[in-house]
Amino acid sequence: MPSEMDAPPDHNPYAQLNVGYHHLSILRDGGQAFAAMIEAISKAQHSICLETYILRDDHTGARFGEALIERSRKGVEVNVLYDAWGSSVSVEYLAWLNKAGVRTMAFHPVELSGAFDKTVAKLTLRNHRKLLIVDGYVAFTGGLNISDDYAAVEDHGVGWRDTHIRIIGPTVPELLSFFLTTWKTSGGPPIRAISMPKPVHDPDAKVRVAASHLRRGRRTVRHAYGDAFRQAKSHIFITNAYFLPTVRLLQSLRHAAQRGVDVRVMVAGTTDVAAVLHASRAIYGLLLKSGVRLFEWEGRVLHAKTATIDRHWSTIGSSNLDRQSLRFNLEVNVIVEDAPFASAMETMFFEDLISCREITLDNWEKRSIFERGASWAAYLARDWL
Repeated sequence: MPSEMDAPPDHNPYAQLNVGYHHLSILRDGGQAFAAMIEAISKAQHSICLETYILRDDHTGARFGEALIERSRKGVEVNVLYDAWGSSVSVEYLAWLNKAGVRTMAFHPVELSGAFDKTVAKLTLRNHRKLLIVDGYVAFTGGLNISDDYAAVEDHGVGWRDTHIRIIGPTVPELLSFFLTTWKTSGGPPIRAISMPKPVHDPDAKVRVAASHLRRGRRTVRHAYGDAFRQAKSHIFITNAYFLPTVRLLQSLRHAAQRGVDVRVMVAGTTDVAAVLHASRAIYGLLLKSGVRLFEWEGRVLHAKTATIDRHWSTIGSSNLDRQSLRFNLEVNVIVEDAPFASAMETMFFEDLISCREITLDNWEKRSIFERGASWAAYLARDWL
């Protein structure tokens, strides 16, 4: 059956909605997200702050580099923060950016000299956020890194399935503050072009941020999911690329299904990290026996991290439902409590189901001995995945 991933790319946002004091755009893939991000960069007047886990000097990296350089040469202050472990950029690429005035900073570069515990800490704590803030006015976040993997096939990419969100509204300064703190802590030079805009409105209860910080807030994303699962009454629809939830989150999902909530989880059957998929399959039995429905994506690699609950609560972000994201990484998720927004997210979820196969208890129990062994071996090593 043809997948929607084979359709011609549509660079217009999947949905655009006014929610409270915010204007939000759902961007369902790299074709939509990268087009919107490049457009925002091209209109920058004062500052561009880009934070990413993966930065590569491939076609997409060059595309972003050219856009950033063009603005830098026009006097815009451009700051790029990338994770040293996740990224693979050449010295030449960074020199190309730096020569044009783009300021780059690596988060936690790993140095093998010095104390062993500090080296391990740097390997464990990664900056998994994906943020772009332009002029302190418009922000982007979600699951997409700066890499050809996420770009549309027609844009010289691989076409991974992922989701981003564009935000205009009172939440943007909060997202900017995360960037500024991490930039400063990483040793970045002073940022002069940014003055935190005065809020036009009071904080918007309908749109908020759940983020883990360098020294606090490590449980924020985890608690946001847990509270939403426990309060669910009708349905929980989750799309998560790397699904290895904590014991408490796993129990919350099982209890929700047992009390009659329609719980459906979409995971990456086509994945770039096969060990995580094997580990996830080790917990399928617990979920299926509780009434949770499981779906494995079979299109191009699924990398999205979204959820929508009871046609009211939704989230788009960088956080996987695994130990690394929920306990260690720097992450950021946007939470939206709005019926029309949730309706759009739910529609997108059901469209994605076309590219999935459902895992039933019957076919799960028919796994081979090899598959069972691989799953349990991967699950036992889950803390290192």
